[in-house]
Amino acid sequence: MRAVKSVVQSVILLLMTLDLAAAPSKQKIILDCDLGGDIDDAFAIALVLTSPEFEVLGITLDHGLTEKRAQVACKLLYQIGMEQIPVAVGRQTPNVVGKDKELGPDSPQFRWADGFSKLKPIKTSARDFILETLRKYPHEVILFGVAPVPNLADVIEKDPEALKLAKHIYSMFGSFFMGYNGGPVPSAEWNVAADIASAKQFASSGAPITYAGLDITTFVTLEEKLRLKLLMRQSPLTNALCGLHTLWGNETPVLYDAVAVGMTLWPDLFKTRAAHVRVIDGGFTVIDESQQPNCEIGVSINKEEFLKRLMSRLLEQNLGRVEGE
Repeated sequence: MRAVKSVVQSVILLLMTLDLAAAPSKQKIILDCDLGGDIDDAFAIALVLTSPEFEVLGITLDHGLTEKRAQVACKLLYQIGMEQIPVAVGRQTPNVVGKDKELGPDSPQFRWADGFSKLKPIKTSARDFILETLRKYPHEVILFGVAPVPNLADVIEKDPEALKLAKHIYSMFGSFFMGYNGGPVPSAEWNVAADIASAKQFASSGAPITYAGLDITTFVTLEEKLRLKLLMRQSPLTNALCGLHTLWGNETPVLYDAVAVGMTLWPDLFKTRAAHVRVIDGGFTVIDESQQPNCEIGVSINKEEFLKRLMSRLLEQNLGRVEGE
């Protein structure tokens, strides 16, 4: 009888071991963003947080008034009960291009988190957090870059080989064959033009990069019927998205940054091609066909299916703090 019991226990232990071995491991990620300017960063964060495929190691804030951006990120994470995710602040970059009012201290989205202090950023800088994480998990971490790239340039300055430790980098960056709104002439895309020196360092870093440029992002818009669905969902996450959208002050968001995240989640929706990309003065990204490829660029997207899958994630999630916490 004891022998039978021992055999049964051994079989159960073996089955449990096999189940654990078969369970898919989550993809480790870091999201580097400039939340609090354009509204698409909020949707990129929301897609990351509602994706069970990801283990979010941290969110880093880039460009402009980074401490104010971090305050928005901390409030969002706290409200949806995900305060265990570290928020790291990049250096402030006050000398920004353009006259974007959303970059100033009175950005309407910054008001959403005014006075919030229940969750604060970690002491480690964004640069050091990215660097330490890539060294801790070499070739395991996907880095999403959906902002201008001073944080990533700072990483390169400290260790020119560090970004090569990423499993891959997906970056909302550049304009290759079309410009904003599908114009036939490439544009000086914002994430490049906002910090051209950093963009040049990033593009020539030798890291494994796929660019989600304007060619696949500029048409991905969140139309009114989809915004109404988010408004009616009435969850902590969708309420935050709707509140930030209202404060943003414009009507129809282009979900540039969420597309970069989607390239990892749903590669079947995209076509890419190898290219050699470099950044030139003026903030333009040019392809040099005479050179060996140094990246992949997105060239097409199934926009309708992307939006369908994105909305499914946002509407079907149930993130939020437990009542009474």
